[in-house]
Amino acid sequence: MPTQAKAETIATLKARLADARTAVLTEYRGLTVQQLSDLRKQLRGAAAEYRVVKNRLARIAIEGSPLAGLRPHLTGPIGVVIGRRDPVAVAKALSTFLRVTPALQVKVGVIDGQLVDREGLRAVADLPSQEMLRSQLVGAIQGPLAQLVGLLVAPHRELAYVLAERGKDASAEASAGKGESPVATGPAAADAGPADAGPAAGE
Repeated sequence: MPTQAKAETIATLKARLADARTAVLTEYRGLTVQQLSDLRKQLRGAAAEYRVVKNRLARIAIEGSPLAGLRPHLTGPIGVVIGRRDPVAVAKALSTFLRVTPALQVKVGVIDGQLVDREGLRAVADLPSQEMLRSQLVGAIQGPLAQLVGLLVAPHRELAYVLAERGKDASAEASAGKGESPVATGPAAADAGPADAGPAAGE
């Protein structure tokens, strides 16, 4: 049975994840305090946040939720990217940070309830964001109606297609991986990294 403090931590994490459209697990091992600060700043520009979590408590928090598919991947020092608005903007912000700081390891994510791997996240990052579409719409308003309608429906169609395709790949990989023994991790890695709740995590 979790202690009162742990129960409160679980409740807080549940509340933060409840309306998340995007949740991406990353391993922050090797990142400096400044790099973590830069990551948080970059994600804030996409209406997202970065939280270091304790794996055991995170598994409880997402149990029975659309993010439950992340449970097997909660190993090692984990930080979660949480986005509540445009998933494409979040994926772009994360992709931009990774180009400068490749030490951050992306494991897997969930976008609109669909489990996606690293390649899937890259594909989502290549889609046009809502901000880009707004600038395109300004020019399209004076153009043919069909062009305007096409711009409105295209991002939803493209995102749905990418998620569907990556979901098929993830399912195939999961089926192929059945029967394989998981990689062993030490007790310290199993629950969380040393930055948990510490000053380095900025929590």
